[in-house]
Amino acid sequence: MPVVLFSAVVTAQNVNLVFVSDLHYGISRPHFRGEDSVSGKTVNRAMVGMIDTLDRLFFPADKGIAAGKRIDNIAGIVIAGDIANRQQPPVQPASVSWQQFTDDYQGVLHYTLFPLPGNHDVSNAIGYPKKMEPAHDAGAMAGIYNIAMHKNITSAEYNYATQKINYSRDINGVHLVFVNIWPDSLNRIWIEKDLARVSKKTPVLIFAHDPPAGDYKHFTSPNGAHDINATDNYENLLSEIHKDPKKKSTILEQAGLDKFLLKHPNIRAYFHGHENFCEMYDYKGVSGKLLLPVFRADSPMKGEKSRPDEHELSLQVISYDVRLHQLTVRELLWNTANGIPQWRQERTIKL
Repeated sequence: MPVVLFSAVVTAQNVNLVFVSDLHYGISRPHFRGEDSVSGKTVNRAMVGMIDTLDRLFFPADKGIAAGKRIDNIAGIVIAGDIANRQQPPVQPASVSWQQFTDDYQGVLHYTLFPLPGNHDVSNAIGYPKKMEPAHDAGAMAGIYNIAMHKNITSAEYNYATQKINYSRDINGVHLVFVNIWPDSLNRIWIEKDLARVSKKTPVLIFAHDPPAGDYKHFTSPNGAHDINATDNYENLLSEIHKDPKKKSTILEQAGLDKFLLKHPNIRAYFHGHENFCEMYDYKGVSGKLLLPVFRADSPMKGEKSRPDEHELSLQVISYDVRLHQLTVRELLWNTANGIPQWRQERTIKL
C-alpha cells in the first residue's frame, strides 16, 4: 500500500475541519422537516446545504480556539465511512448511492474531501454473510479510493485485497492519518512507515471508521476457509484474523493497538464513526495506561439520538492551532426546531 503524502498550505493561524460520518445513502429516516420516510439523498443534501454556510457562522464565546470568531479557513471535510448503506434488499446498489453522494458533496461543496470507507462500503464490494443485491458492487469503494489516493479507476478494477484506503495529509503543522476501517496489525505496519517520515514533535490525529475498541465481526474469520459465510458471521473487513472467537471480544486486538499508541505519544486524538452518536470521551486501553481523547460522530440517517429526534442531528467542527498547541472539537446541531444552528458540546485538548 503506497504512502500518500500531501501538504496543504493554509495561511491562517488556526485550521478548521468539518467531521461527519455514516451518511448511509440508500435508506430513509422516519421523519425529517415535516415529511415521513425521507431518503438519505434528501437528508444529506440538507446537511450539505448547512455545511455550505458554515463560513458565515461564528464560533461560540467559549474557551476553545477562535472563540467568538467567524469560521474561516475550512481545510476540508472528513467523512469517516458508511457513505453507502449496505445493499440488502430493498436498499439501492452502492454505485447509485455513490453517485448521489458525489452529486451532493462534490457537486455542491467546494471543500476538499477526506473520505474513508465504513463497514457497509467494504461489504458492498466484497460480500456479506446475508443476501445483498447485487452480491458485489465496488462503486463506493472505487470512488473513495480515487479521491483519497488520487487515482482514476473503475469499480470493476477495484480490488479490496490490494487497494486498502490508508493515506495521510499534512495541514498547518498537524499530520492527519486516515486508516482503513481500524488500525489492526497490518494497517499499523503502514502507519509505522508513514510516521517514520514525520517528526516526533508533530501532532498526529487518527481518523478511522471503527472506535479504538474495534468490532470483532470486522476481523477476518478464524474458522475453516476464513471466508465470509452466514454461519460464522464475520465480515472480513480487516486482514487480521480474529484471535478470540469464543468470547467475541477484541481485548487481544486492542492490546496490540495499546502498545502502538504508547510507542507514539504524538498521536494526540482519535476520530471515528460507526456507533452513530456524538460523544467526546477518553480511551484508556485494556492496559489502563492510555488517556487518548476520542471523538465519535453522529449519523444523519442512523443516529442513536438523532434518528428519533431530528433536532439532535449534529456534525463536528475540529479547530487546531499548533502555535497555541491546542485542538478544539465542537458539536453543532444543524437541524434545530427554529432553523438556527446551535453549538453544544465542546472539548479542548493540548497538542
